[in-house]
Amino acid sequence: MLSVADNELLTRTGRGTPMGDLFRRFWIPALLSAELPAQGGPAVKVGLLGEKLIAFRGAGGKVGLLESRCPHRHANLYWGRNEEDGIRCVYHGWKFGLDGGCMEMPAEPADSQYKERVKAVAYPTHEAGGIIWAYLGPAEPQPEFPEFDWARLPEDHFYVTKRHQRCNWFQNVEGELDTAHVQFLHRELNKNHTFTPQKVFEQATSPEYTIAETPVGMLAIARRGLPDGDNYWRITPFMMPSYTIVPTLPGNRYTFTAAVPIDDTSMWGFTVSWAPDRPLRDDELEQDRSGVRLHVTVDPVTFEPVANKDNDYLRDFDLMTTENFTGIMGIRNQDLPVQEDQDGPVCRRESEHLGTTDRAIVAARRLMLRAAKALADGTEPAQPRHAAAFRQRSFAGEGGGEQAWPELFDGVQASETQALGIHA
Repeated sequence: MLSVADNELLTRTGRGTPMGDLFRRFWIPALLSAELPAQGGPAVKVGLLGEKLIAFRGAGGKVGLLESRCPHRHANLYWGRNEEDGIRCVYHGWKFGLDGGCMEMPAEPADSQYKERVKAVAYPTHEAGGIIWAYLGPAEPQPEFPEFDWARLPEDHFYVTKRHQRCNWFQNVEGELDTAHVQFLHRELNKNHTFTPQKVFEQATSPEYTIAETPVGMLAIARRGLPDGDNYWRITPFMMPSYTIVPTLPGNRYTFTAAVPIDDTSMWGFTVSWAPDRPLRDDELEQDRSGVRLHVTVDPVTFEPVANKDNDYLRDFDLMTTENFTGIMGIRNQDLPVQEDQDGPVCRRESEHLGTTDRAIVAARRLMLRAAKALADGTEPAQPRHAAAFRQRSFAGEGGGEQAWPELFDGVQASETQALGIHA
């Protein structure tokens, strides 16, 4: 369990908080590229780390990300006019460029230099892999953009979605790192499992964890013994500040997840599925679009999942009896109730009782708390500076009883484990 103070530190990400300052040292997903399809289109509201922002696509396709309040009298720039290379406030016509600089003050005297002294809060953006990313930290040190595997691929190699989730960001991260829950929460009673062989559910031993540090986070390595003497492995990369890759059988597509705080009680969940060496097949895209796998079906405006807390996630008690463990269809949909209703939107971790299968969760907490406290003491995190080390993949599958995890994992890494600097 955590102390009350450490739980507060871990979960609060507003401006001026230790964890909020740590998040601001990384490039984080802000919105989907598809939300700004056309140059000159309307601005989009964006909530990140407790800040209210607006995004717009200007001339040349570049994206501006500004604080929503106009510096003049704080009218919301969301209502503004997108005019070529800037957004114009409809209240008094002040216009601000992609960098936040004030370009025009029409009502001021023609010879006034006042606009040179006024600037809207603006943040750098980078568009890659179907996502518009933002950097909300100080100009120095601004890191290079991470070399995520799918972000370097053609668009037909990946599929990306986002959802609104009604809980603190770390409740989602804990779920991504929790291998033990797969045997229960995602159990199919008809034995038609999407990811995991049935014998793992029925015959494998409880998972034993190894934690290996990487330059950008850690690997959560879970080994289950099988009756034939082999092992079943699930290896989950955790990349700071809040990114994971779901364990995947070799030859299947990989899935990246990001938990991005909107504020302390809600988050954006970004999900990217990709195939490194081929376009996604029609049947794979249909799985993702239908919400039966790791993506969910959402309202196209609010990004609220169709199966949500207000309708009990469409739980069906007949399905609970005959089809699956929860009565909820879709793997990601099954995650939502246990994360959003985990003692409320911010879990009180000071009263929990952890077991041996929670080792990866404990390790991630320690990693994030250590980095946030060090930054508060003046030490900048090293992880954002290792752009190449973000190019990782995961692993799920069997290995001989004598095989160690690096032998299995090295073959599916986008970068060699030695280059990643992994050490247990």
